[in-house]
Amino acid sequence: MDLIRAVSTNSYDRGDLSFIIISGAMVSFMIPGLAFLYSGLSRRKSALSLIWAVSASNAVVVFQWFLWGYSLGFSPTATSGFVGNLRNFGLMKVLGEPSPGTPLLPDILYSFFQMEFACVTAGILVGGVAERGRVMPAMVFIFIWMTLVYCPLVCWVWSANGWAAKWGVLDFAGGGPVEIGSGMGGLAYSWVLGRRQKRELINFRPHNVSLVGLGTSLLWFGWIGFNGGSAFGANLRAIFAVWNSMIAAAFGGIVWCLLDYRINRRWSMVGLCSGTIAGLVAATPSSGYLHPWASVIVGVVSGVLCNFATKLKFLFHVDDALDLFAEHAIGGIIGLLFNSFFASSTIMAMDGVTTAVPDEWVKQLYKQFAYICATSAYTFVFTALIAKTVDAIPGLSLRCTKQDEILGMDEVEIGEFATDYIEIRRDVTDKTFFLEELKKRKSFVVKAEMHELPKLSSKNPTAEQQANYSPHQDDSKSNFSCQNDPNQIQEVDIEKLSHYVVA
Repeated sequence: MDLIRAVSTNSYDRGDLSFIIISGAMVSFMIPGLAFLYSGLSRRKSALSLIWAVSASNAVVVFQWFLWGYSLGFSPTATSGFVGNLRNFGLMKVLGEPSPGTPLLPDILYSFFQMEFACVTAGILVGGVAERGRVMPAMVFIFIWMTLVYCPLVCWVWSANGWAAKWGVLDFAGGGPVEIGSGMGGLAYSWVLGRRQKRELINFRPHNVSLVGLGTSLLWFGWIGFNGGSAFGANLRAIFAVWNSMIAAAFGGIVWCLLDYRINRRWSMVGLCSGTIAGLVAATPSSGYLHPWASVIVGVVSGVLCNFATKLKFLFHVDDALDLFAEHAIGGIIGLLFNSFFASSTIMAMDGVTTAVPDEWVKQLYKQFAYICATSAYTFVFTALIAKTVDAIPGLSLRCTKQDEILGMDEVEIGEFATDYIEIRRDVTDKTFFLEELKKRKSFVVKAEMHELPKLSSKNPTAEQQANYSPHQDDSKSNFSCQNDPNQIQEVDIEKLSHYVVA
């Protein structure tokens, strides 16, 4: 037996093993990419809480996947077609035999690579906590969600005995488990949390667009390993998957940016990043099936439809703060549907082991559509049920109080700050503070300690102060900033404040 096992272990191509190890490492870079992306898109006062949530969810998923996640998703002895069993609990019997997903890789390496997919899915989903969700209850939710939602979704389409896999559904790298799972799950989680307070939505804008760009770059880098590695070896199919991912991302970013320009007459960096991610999402289920020319269509269509889909949250009355549904669910659906029209058996066979042939497009479209409906409905319903259940447990309320939301999640939940200073000018100009004071008083004094709400008192500015005031002065010397002395008292002339209010 030991001799047979040794022969089996040495039969793997070391180039394939190295390629998947490196691809898995690249996918792990998507975790900080998501963290920086979410942090940059949020308000400053909740920026670090999102980095913490994404990072902590990664640790939770590693534990869950080791404990029973891999077994529930890929156990080869489970025959229900819905979910696995506990044969591989704690990675027991996960050794050097060929994996349940591909004969090109040993079971232990395959489990590692699939674990990274699970970590990314959870990282996307926790974006639903943005600016009003408590992070520790969210981690409890993530552990349960991975067990009851993600593992069944994985089993359906990637397990040898999964019903979708047997039926012939085409999902290359996770349009169902990863993209629809996180997108529909994020929508359901946001629905259970409820909308942010109206005052938090006035004049809302990302606090650090540089972080948005950095996060998107890390995601793009990791996505090459995500989609390329899903060919499970250093083969031609992996190269096509990488090419298709690059093309879809580029065209998605260009189209989204153009759509935003038609309204704002500005070349939005956030728009470029959003479109790039939309293209990558659509490439996830399709990149291993298509010729590169088809990915041009995938990128353009995903850029257009995901852009317009960002308006659906207003129709649903759900505060999907980071557009998880529009980016991930809609993008994943687009990629899955396009497999019906453009999937090529030639591309599929380039890994050297795949022999499956897509059905005639009408029949394949029916299968893809039914799979989309099943994954979407199952994910939304069970995510909402899990969130409601966790929220009902004493001490695990998913949402913070109204006062905590005003103070910010960094102050209340983390106790540390992504950017450790306060900028009163912005709080004044977005009209969330002092609105009534502006109506009642001609001037007031602002006294604020670090990360506290400012306190107001009436006081008339001196003639010298009014004469020296300039709306274009440097922010470090502005009457609206308390960066240097947390106890300093600043005087603000309301009439001159109008320079900022109109901005």
